[in-house]
Amino acid sequence: MLNIIIAGPPGSGKGTLAKLMIEEFGFVHLSTGDMLRHEIGLGSALGKEVEAILARGDLVSDQIVISLIANNLKANPGARGFLFDGFPRTLPQAEALDDFLEKSGHPLQLMILLKVDDQVCEMRLLRRAGIENRPDDMDPERVRHRLATYYAQTVPIIDHYKKQGKFVGVDSSKTPEYTLNQVSECLKQIL
Repeated sequence: MLNIIIAGPPGSGKGTLAKLMIEEFGFVHLSTGDMLRHEIGLGSALGKEVEAILARGDLVSDQIVISLIANNLKANPGARGFLFDGFPRTLPQAEALDDFLEKSGHPLQLMILLKVDDQVCEMRLLRRAGIENRPDDMDPERVRHRLATYYAQTVPIIDHYKKQGKFVGVDSSKTPEYTLNQVSECLKQIL
């Protein structure tokens, strides 16, 4: 079983790349954003708590995200591999994920960082807001806040995985197919 993180700023193309990788390689996509939106859609107490946090443009607590991830991993025991999209976002989450995957006997193989300019991310998010009616993407100020939060909290995990030799950066400023081709080249070494 392969476990791969797809990381990058909001609007870098993580979800798009994940869809292409699922088609190409048959992985299970674990998007924390999708899981959190599902909870919001259910109207559960957790969903209401998550909705308030996201409305501020903040990140959901590690405890909430880690429990959602663990439940989804356990629900797919026969998977070829997992693509973690939007997780981990903080160093404590990375350490918790590493620990969980080590204990499961299937450690993380690779973190793929999607590199793209902030202005491109903003443009993509605002365009997506109109297409998908995503309230977290509609306000340019909130988008900039999300980008700032990404740099403050998520960037430290890059060094964490670089030190482990499990890191690769790819250019995601062009077409999704271009990004997938770069990723496919990287995966040849571990598939």
